[in-house]
Amino acid sequence: MNAVRNYQKELDKIIEKLVARQAANETEGAGVQMPRLLLHACCAPCSSYCLEYLRDYFDLTVFYYNPNITEDVEYRKRVAEEKRLIVALNTQRCARIKMIEGDYDSADFYEIARGLEQCPEGGERCFRCYELRLRESARVAKELQFDYFTTTLTISPLKNADKLNEIGERLGEEYGVAFLPSDFKKRNGYKRSIELSKEYHLYRQDYCGCVYSRMERERQKQSKIDGLS
Repeated sequence: MNAVRNYQKELDKIIEKLVARQAANETEGAGVQMPRLLLHACCAPCSSYCLEYLRDYFDLTVFYYNPNITEDVEYRKRVAEEKRLIVALNTQRCARIKMIEGDYDSADFYEIARGLEQCPEGGERCFRCYELRLRESARVAKELQFDYFTTTLTISPLKNADKLNEIGERLGEEYGVAFLPSDFKKRNGYKRSIELSKEYHLYRQDYCGCVYSRMERERQKQSKIDGLS
């Protein structure tokens, strides 16, 4: 039986080593150079806590790649919020968070979702969507010579952190870039993201992004209305 992994503790150990190495370099007069991290971001609310947490340890670049958002208007709204959040965070600190916007083509999502249209949220369709976004993140991380890549997706209580880390580590080996383990919902990360969303007045969507998640959310809302009538 496989042992249950605690991805937050694994991340803690990595950060402890980074901090110790940076302290040693500073003592030796070598200067402090933070490792470069490409952070795949699904939306501004989920990014908020992750950026607040990671910016002390990494040279951060947000990678906004989400072809699963199948309505163009919704995509534009979400990417604008991501950019607005980064601008706000950059006014607070000298270290600048950078951003790369990936190509947006919802046809890429529909291709991997073919045959799984009726699959419930959290199932195989979502796993393929995880891989679609993480694969492109790994490719960009390798191309631009980042030290690590990871994703904000693990902050959501509705996302499978085990599967995300499994896929990320496999792709990290395939592309030769270290995947940073995470479960950002731990230590009240999700709660903090809600607080930061209120602080920065961020738009918080109530579905993941694809047409299938939106339809399921609408069915849930209608079911509640029907239950009250």
